[in-house]
Amino acid sequence: MTNHGPAQVLMVQGTSSHAGKSVIAAALCRIFAQDGYRVAPFKAQNMSLNSYATPDGGEIGRSQAVQAAAALVEPSVEMNPILLKPEADNRSQVVLLGRPRHLTSAREYYRLKPTLWSIVTSSLDRLRAEHQVVVIEGAGSPAEVNLRHHDIVNMRVARYADAPVLLVGDIDRGGIFAQLVGTMVLLEPEERALVCAHVINKFRGDESLLTSGLDFLHERTGVPVAGVVPFFKDIHIPEEDSVGLNERASPAAANEIDVAVMRLPYVSNFDDFDPLRHEKGVRMRYVARAADFGSPDLVVIPGSKTTVADLDWLRAQGLAERILSARQERTPVIGICAGYQMLGTELLDPHGVESKAESTPGLGLLPTTTTFLREKATHQVRGRVVGSHGLLRECPGAEVVAYEIHMGVSSTPGLASPFALDVRSRQPVDMPDGAIDADGLTLGTYLHGLFHNRAVRRSVLACAGARRGFRPPFADDDLDPNVEYDKLAAFVRQHLDMGLVYKAMGLQR
Repeated sequence: MTNHGPAQVLMVQGTSSHAGKSVIAAALCRIFAQDGYRVAPFKAQNMSLNSYATPDGGEIGRSQAVQAAAALVEPSVEMNPILLKPEADNRSQVVLLGRPRHLTSAREYYRLKPTLWSIVTSSLDRLRAEHQVVVIEGAGSPAEVNLRHHDIVNMRVARYADAPVLLVGDIDRGGIFAQLVGTMVLLEPEERALVCAHVINKFRGDESLLTSGLDFLHERTGVPVAGVVPFFKDIHIPEEDSVGLNERASPAAANEIDVAVMRLPYVSNFDDFDPLRHEKGVRMRYVARAADFGSPDLVVIPGSKTTVADLDWLRAQGLAERILSARQERTPVIGICAGYQMLGTELLDPHGVESKAESTPGLGLLPTTTTFLREKATHQVRGRVVGSHGLLRECPGAEVVAYEIHMGVSSTPGLASPFALDVRSRQPVDMPDGAIDADGLTLGTYLHGLFHNRAVRRSVLACAGARRGFRPPFADDDLDPNVEYDKLAAFVRQHLDMGLVYKAMGLQR
């Protein structure tokens, strides 16, 4: 199929944050790809600490990388040209076309926004020139009237692209009809004209009870309901933001390995831990209070956008003390990215990248020193396990595929490195990563996605369980992301009127 001009577009907007826009957009990316189109996702501006490295070393929101995978294309910086990464003190790092460019307050960012529109439009234009369909995702709600004159991600994008809009509402939160009708009322007439259909998302119960409400919605807004998409738990797609991390997991049973991941205020790349959640015989839980720490079999300190602030928080919550006590009792501790930096003896910040403190003491579990730099390292990497003891004793030589996103380097005098990198942003390299102590129970690494590597993950879990004589009953296979995307596409096809969607886009199926 050849492309004769700019790609057709479809935009998914929501009545609020966490309405399910990202997942619906991912489903549509896979549906159009299955139907023979070359598809790309696009989100003009994303605010998230969950980010991803593109093959050429740029940084974009994780949700657009997920949507690219669903669309069966490589992620690129044009798919998310503006990424905001919140930091402490109400600041955000502004990543433009994959590179950090500014550190601003909200007020300063609004003043910057008019200069960013050309980046948005040129990125969208390029995607439309190279693909046949572009699925555009909005952010938050298009009905934030106080922010309308700053809009570069919702209806302004839809108007620019003349994109039909699916308006998604979250019925699980309640008030679905007020959400959808209220949003339509607050849109300008030319914006309302772009809304081609409503989508009611996360429904639980008997759909026949909705009939009168759906009729009312159509009559009141003049816009049909394209579908009622049920709530699901058996399709596994990475979460876009940390809202879904706030639910407390129940304590591990006697026949489960208890993995405690520290719930840092500025936790990043939390989908690092999805594979732990899906392993048989493993209970992964997030811990935000010392009272909930318990007696885990494995402690993980995740990535963070604000290493020093989150390290201070660990101490203030009493969690740092609990981690140190657990390690003294031979509980394994793993630090990923910022968590790795926290495990060391000292964090140096000569340029004020992280905080005003030039030096901050670490937890002291590894004799490493981290120095924060102005330049961010963003790479997709491929390497192998070179450690062979402790947490890695069952996987020496195993291949590791991961990615790096960090603004610091860590010196590891006298320590073995657990991993060696062979490829970094498509370039051959020969460089070590991370540090592991003498007994192999404290491990630090810059590699996000580490637990997505089955051999490494299962070696770590086997070691964690060995202390009390338990080995998880590992399943034969991992979750296959492509199977999950196909399941999602089939599920959404079942509940969404794709004929209506194709007609609104002017496309043939």
